[in-house]
Amino acid sequence: KALAGLRRINLEGLRWRVFDAKGQVLGRLASQISTVIQGKDKPTYAPNRDDGDMCIVINAKDVCVTGRKLTDKVYYWHTGQVLLFSAVSFKELKLIAYVGHLKERSLKDQMAKDPTEVIRKAVLRMLPRNKLRDDRDRKLRIFADSEHPFGDRPLEPYMMPPRKVREMRPRVRRALIRAQKKAEEQEQGGSQRKGRKREAKTEMAA
Repeated sequence: KALAGLRRINLEGLRWRVFDAKGQVLGRLASQISTVIQGKDKPTYAPNRDDGDMCIVINAKDVCVTGRKLTDKVYYWHTGQVLLFSAVSFKELKLIAYVGHLKERSLKDQMAKDPTEVIRKAVLRMLPRNKLRDDRDRKLRIFADSEHPFGDRPLEPYMMPPRKVREMRPRVRRALIRAQKKAEEQEQGGSQRKGRKREAKTEMAA
């Protein structure tokens, strides 16, 4: 299954990029994979050509999410409608309809069932909906563990860009700076008042 569809891909000149999903945030990892799989990191990128590299994702079961997405994020799909006919004779023709309905599964359940599908859906939903989408999907190989059958290929580990963690929001930071300046001004004003009182006392004593 991991090697299926490789014959339909022109592997000449492509790089084999390895993404380690251990400890990575799902959305940030998927955005980097979608950039590489489309070839947007190359100077020869064109939206009508499929020049993206092969992407191998390992340790998919150790991917992280922020907030309460494990319970709040839900995947939906519809089963459709299945029609079955049963008949002993033409007069006794009966229609048995199994009406489909909407099904759902939380991210936590999906991670327990198949963690590779979580990353695959996140990446595919970041790709444009055109005829190149299926070819780009074939270049994405995801594995739950660190083992994969592409050890004989010239693999290149992909270095994720450093994440800029913002300590607080700009509005809160500005309010904090204003409060600090106000406290400093009050302290300076208080010290000036104390100095004036001391001068007045010395004058009265003299």
